[in-house]
Amino acid sequence: MALIAVSGHPGCRFEELARISAQRLGFELLTQSRLLVLIEKEFGADVQIPDKAYPSLVTSILARAATEAHIVYCAVGGELQARHFAGMLRVHVVAPESVRIGNLMLDNRLERAAARQLLLQLEAEERTSRKAKIGKTRATADLFDVVLNAESLTSEHMAELIETTVTSTGLKERGYLAAAAEAQLQFQMRLKLARFGMVPPSHVTLRKKGFAHQSEEMFANLLDFYRIAWEYEPTSFPVQYGADRAVLESFTPDFYLPEFDLYVELTTMKQAHVTRKNRKVRLLRELYPHLNIQVFYQKDFENLIFKYGLAERPVQA
Repeated sequence: MALIAVSGHPGCRFEELARISAQRLGFELLTQSRLLVLIEKEFGADVQIPDKAYPSLVTSILARAATEAHIVYCAVGGELQARHFAGMLRVHVVAPESVRIGNLMLDNRLERAAARQLLLQLEAEERTSRKAKIGKTRATADLFDVVLNAESLTSEHMAELIETTVTSTGLKERGYLAAAAEAQLQFQMRLKLARFGMVPPSHVTLRKKGFAHQSEEMFANLLDFYRIAWEYEPTSFPVQYGADRAVLESFTPDFYLPEFDLYVELTTMKQAHVTRKNRKVRLLRELYPHLNIQVFYQKDFENLIFKYGLAERPVQA
């Protein structure tokens, strides 16, 4: 897939560059306003977005869109979201203050003094937004692949340079984001979003399956909702043998996620049981070091499940 993240200093008309580039390349343009529409479609019109959840949320939306189109993305912090995708190009536009003030004068029909004041306001708003959402007030040059100076280059000139770069690097030939790659990225992002209480608008209809515990059913609900393939207790691993090599004890992880080659064990029980289960997990890792296993404890599980609205009360063993 190809993901071109376009950003720039206020007054550099980088939004115009993103629009022209998308048209020339035949890519889908994803702006801040379009992003909000997609977020509302995914989570509902009344969704509240914590600032710290913003990067993971945007990455999730980009991953979904990247399975169907190449993208030009123009919004705050795009250079950071782009790093999650292999076929990326991060473009940043700069210009002297005098050029940016002149652009604002023309675009907003302002006198120079008013345009300069507007520029200061836009710069302050950008710093505040980046600090709240990303943790840093400004982007440094090392975060970008291409830095363009709008002092002497028009938007058309810069769009041509971007098109040439995309062609020479073969970004368009990569194809769209594969379903397995999207699923893996979604799983990572949804785990992070769970910490901020990002609640899906509806419940999941779970396939017919017998579970040993309510917590396992809710976890399967979550995996189904985000289209993550899973298998329930598919394999038992011997973890203790007798003198005659007879199996004395085995361990069966709750879930296996084939797309990630990952086993998941849920632990929402009393501490005495947790200690015994931790021992089995430790033995499993020692005897089968090639296996990937993730353990979710009570607090992890509550963050992951209850904040999604999949349970109305805490799960007890």
